Amino acid sequence: MLTALIVTARIAANPVSNVFQKQLAQRGAHPLFIIGTTHALLALACAPVLLDVSRLQAPAAFWTSIVIAAALAVAGNVLLVHALEAGDLSVLGPINAYKPLLSVVLGIVLLGEVPTLMGVAGMLLILAGSYFVVDSAATRSERSVFGHFFRSSGVQFRLAALALSATEAVFLKRALLLSTPLTTFALWSVLGLPIAAVVAAVLLRGRIKQELVVFGRHPRTFLWLALATGVMQTTTIVTFGRLQVGYSLALFQLSALISVFLGHRYFQERDIQKRLVGAAVMVAGAATIVTFGQR
Repeated sequence: MLTALIVTARIAANPVSNVFQKQLAQRGAHPLFIIGTTHALLALACAPVLLDVSRLQAPAAFWTSIVIAAALAVAGNVLLVHALEAGDLSVLGPINAYKPLLSVVLGIVLLGEVPTLMGVAGMLLILAGSYFVVDSAATRSERSVFGHFFRSSGVQFRLAALALSATEAVFLKRALLLSTPLTTFALWSVLGLPIAAVVAAVLLRGRIKQELVVFGRHPRTFLWLALATGVMQTTTIVTFGRLQVGYSLALFQLSALISVFLGHRYFQERDIQKRLVGAAVMVAGAATIVTFGQR
């Protein structure tokens, strides 16, 4: 029962955080500033935990894993905000179902692992679902549907973010196995701040004042984003401690349905019924791959 509640919280928190990220991007905040500020607020909230972390006797493998996970999280989330800035939430949310498909493809190329027939069926379901979440303007020519889909900058940013987040999940799980959920979350939050700050010092030089003005105008949105991100990451880590990463990621795909609804509710995105159908098909495909796709 507790695991179900934790997973449900994770499923809801992810698209909610995406809403706040998209709102801030529309209001002029740079994606890197959005992610850096999120980590700064989370680091402040985790300050009491750091007193215990200072006495932590963890192996080198833990520190390596958590640093890599934090770096991948910053990079992946910056790309995700770029994607949300360029595309519809109701399209980009369901694309997360490509994560299990990516793992299957990498398994074929790198490990020579051949998926089962159910795994192939799951891949086909994800591709079929993609057809329904593409903008209706692209469907006027069936041949152009997937070409239009994958040429979209929002989709390209989202797929790149997806690849990074899938890799992050592995290192996050490794860190968790060598520590506790609270310590893992606290260090993930804190380590993301200097990583984002170093990159921002290079890429955002000359526009920090502009970013601070945006923060001053919308502090509540930044705070709500930090809260949603904190809930999402905490429940992700706890879920990884209770379930296998693959099964966890499959359950998380259910957030695609919420993303479609929130995209319509807050950003007036169109074709909600069609995209809900596509998201449901893609979720089914992701679950099929994770559950039955391995030999």
